[in-house]
Amino acid sequence: MSEAKLIRTLTQGLPSDDSVHVGPGDDCAVINTHKNEDLCLFKTDAIVEGIHFTADTRPELIGRKAIARPLSDIAAMAGWPTHALITLGLPKNFTEAQLAAIYQGAQEMAAQHDTFIVGGETTRTSELLISVSLIGRCDPATVITRDGSQTGDAIFVTGELGGSLAGRHLDFMPRLQESRWLSDRFDIHAMIDLSDGLATDLHHLLNDQIGAELLTTSIPISKAAKERARANPSGKTPLLAALTDGEDYELLFTLPAKQAVSLHDEWKQSFQELSLKCIGKITRKPGISLRDENGAHSLNVKGYDHLK
Repeated sequence: MSEAKLIRTLTQGLPSDDSVHVGPGDDCAVINTHKNEDLCLFKTDAIVEGIHFTADTRPELIGRKAIARPLSDIAAMAGWPTHALITLGLPKNFTEAQLAAIYQGAQEMAAQHDTFIVGGETTRTSELLISVSLIGRCDPATVITRDGSQTGDAIFVTGELGGSLAGRHLDFMPRLQESRWLSDRFDIHAMIDLSDGLATDLHHLLNDQIGAELLTTSIPISKAAKERARANPSGKTPLLAALTDGEDYELLFTLPAKQAVSLHDEWKQSFQELSLKCIGKITRKPGISLRDENGAHSLNVKGYDHLK
């Protein structure tokens, strides 16, 4: 069973009421507390030794990643984080020094984004596991979900893609400032953070009525992906790495094509250190296609699936 199918199976038929603004299936749940003008964002995320990091990964980088991943989900909704809980599953041989280093990495990342770690839990596990529950807020007028892409929309992505295994999956920066800047200035129709790879995550911005066409020459490929391809010519091409590696944690979003030029111009003035590329458009034809010098052809590769 795929991860997407499992989520649908587990969440189908869950009770709800008017306090649930956005339920299961998006980057965060969005809750209306009816106590003030903001909506609440709820997110939980877990990383596990052997899947998201190795036994020799520096503990402070593990802690940093544990917080940064759900922060990136908050960014995908154009929200801002406020508080976090951390649950630790610790193997028997884990030391106090390692635990302190994990918390140092987590705290430093949280502090950069004005987020307070307010508690958590510990338990014994065979492998190191860290689960973070994050609370945030968002403006009802500017919250962005995965639903909303329209035919003719331009598709944009921040930063560069591919090569996460070179270490980018440990030191990425959640795009919180950038996402709020976007939502305040432009009509962003849909947005997601790239955790499972462009080829997989783009599907979440589509439905059975619309598709996407990507331009191969416009997809921004990281230096790490190109270097890995040169070192191993029989492995993934740089383009395939950009499409499928995952753990890029960049923003993928759609907006009206008529706003594309002004977005490019204003972005360059505000974020000189971070690239922004238009990589394609939303189409009437369902599915995803790649256009290169030989024309358009269906994209049949997928990124990471946690259950496969």
